Amino acid sequence: MKKIAVIGAGSWGLALGLLLHEKNNEVIFWCYKEQEKDMILQCREHKRCLPGIKIPIEIKFTCDLKEALTDVDVAILAVPSKAIRETARKMKSNIAANTIVVNVSKGIEDGTLLCLAEVIEEELGNSVVVLSGPSHAEEVARHIPTTVTVSSSQMNKAYEIQELFMNQYFRVYTNDDLIGVELGGALKNVIALAAGIVEGMGYGDNTKAALITRGIAEMTRLGVAMGGKASTFSGLTGIGDLVVTCTSGHSRNRRAGELVGQGLTIEEAMERVNMVVEGVPTTKAAYGLMQKYQVEMPILNAIYSVLFEKQPVKETIDCLMMRNKRDEH
Repeated sequence: MKKIAVIGAGSWGLALGLLLHEKNNEVIFWCYKEQEKDMILQCREHKRCLPGIKIPIEIKFTCDLKEALTDVDVAILAVPSKAIRETARKMKSNIAANTIVVNVSKGIEDGTLLCLAEVIEEELGNSVVVLSGPSHAEEVARHIPTTVTVSSSQMNKAYEIQELFMNQYFRVYTNDDLIGVELGGALKNVIALAAGIVEGMGYGDNTKAALITRGIAEMTRLGVAMGGKASTFSGLTGIGDLVVTCTSGHSRNRRAGELVGQGLTIEEAMERVNMVVEGVPTTKAAYGLMQKYQVEMPILNAIYSVLFEKQPVKETIDCLMMRNKRDEH
């Protein structure tokens, strides 16, 4: 049995914490807000993030980072990407050097353009294991078979986390391509926004299939330019995560995009979704990476122009379709 702290009590953190509790580990959650902690303790359920999933009384909750991190073997970071650096910085004085840190958030830090494992390592000094792949929290919490991938610059830690999480409904693979694994998990949210937009516009399966196919080509192009492996983007953290996020009704990014396609601004769409939409800040950061590495990414460029330059959706799609003719590659 291991002692595990889950930093963040949103849907994904809760689903993973419940899984680890089922495997007879001692689990404690850190909540950002007192009212969130009080609601969970009162209802033994997170009614907004994971309704209908009961939380056993043995699982503890706190808003005190020191209490959450004392003597833990594993610390799982499950906060929004924009809060990763600040949260890791606050953890530093409370976490032991031998604690394995697992990041399950997906994104790229705006400004620095760093992947989240790099951000965490800068702040904590601990090497990080990344867990990523096609995995909606709502389904994992209901024991629906799911497969994910773990990666790290220190693969011995990745193997340990593989063993920690793996059970009959949650299969865990390993991959030593940390850059590719992280980028796939982050960039798929951008393409999912586009998939939602075309859904909201009333376009069909042909359009979504084109977006997924050409989207994975763009993701791979950037990943290879940054030192990742092309093969990673054909796996769970690339095409796997992209397909599930572009097609599922669980996807916040797809839902936000759908609202934009129906005429809302992205700000209005995010307010309507009322949960974190990681694809929006990731679009901005990915646009910076595209420019930095001089990679051709027309879909990303189009999404950026709609979200941040307020370009009309229909005209943007028309321009995307009427670019210069070329071979497919």
